[in-house]
Amino acid sequence: MNLMQFFSRSRKLSEMLRVSLRPPLPLVKSAPKARFSSTVSQWEGGVSMVQGASRGIGLEFVRQLLEKSNKGHVIATCRNPGGATNLLELKEKFGDRLKVLPLDVTDESTIEAAATSVKESYGSINLLINTSGVLSIPKILQPETTLSKLEKSSLMLTYEINAVGPVLVVKHMWPLLRAGGGSGTDRELAVVANLSARVGSIGDNRLGGWHSYRSSKTALNQLTKTISVELARRKDPIICILLHPGTVDTDLSKPFQKNVPPSKLFTREFSVQKLLSIINNVKGSDNGKFYDWDGLEIPW
Repeated sequence: MNLMQFFSRSRKLSEMLRVSLRPPLPLVKSAPKARFSSTVSQWEGGVSMVQGASRGIGLEFVRQLLEKSNKGHVIATCRNPGGATNLLELKEKFGDRLKVLPLDVTDESTIEAAATSVKESYGSINLLINTSGVLSIPKILQPETTLSKLEKSSLMLTYEINAVGPVLVVKHMWPLLRAGGGSGTDRELAVVANLSARVGSIGDNRLGGWHSYRSSKTALNQLTKTISVELARRKDPIICILLHPGTVDTDLSKPFQKNVPPSKLFTREFSVQKLLSIINNVKGSDNGKFYDWDGLEIPW
């Protein structure tokens, strides 16, 4: 053996010795699957969330979602669950199928907290319905009949509740919707249904007035449409639609029902039945569209 061969062999033996003396590597466990991916299949009938569920259309959505089927779970959110008497009565009737959570669309921390709670309890959702909205508040907010009555505070408050809040809810529920898709339901995809209003249509605006309410719903339409484009580009199993419920006999519309013909003033039961029919029959091609209660598309 010459000198070069000796040093070469010595280096190899030294390297082998170092390797053999190294502490054993810890066993690498595969990363645990996200909670939602392993629990999606157990929610037969799907998991629906109704935001703004203490009264009016939101409460009726909760009731019909629970009564129309003996399967599926519903998450109902509102600012003050403790004071939501009718919602708590549904909770007593349907037990574990209904979960009630606090959520204030003007406080993003409550939206985030609700999303965390839903993730821990269900891991996913298949349907998100945003129903909260404001048209008037005594001594604080009234629909403007003329430009001279327009105030910055009215615009900002209406935008915050009618447009900003619902979109922040979508933002925080997005991972749960993506995890759920259409699993456990008869739909192919998860659905985001934001309640808008025909008066938010620019093309359909022939009477003017109601500056804050109209423009806040127009903003909601644009934000929802923009989100729908992004989700489609990402190939997320979610579609977003906008729904006009018609003029419904609720506290929101009550001060303004004087000139509404009886045939055009809908009960909550009728309107929600129509809207759920649209939701349950949507397809991927409906993503980003704006529908009237009777299923007809509304111009932007």
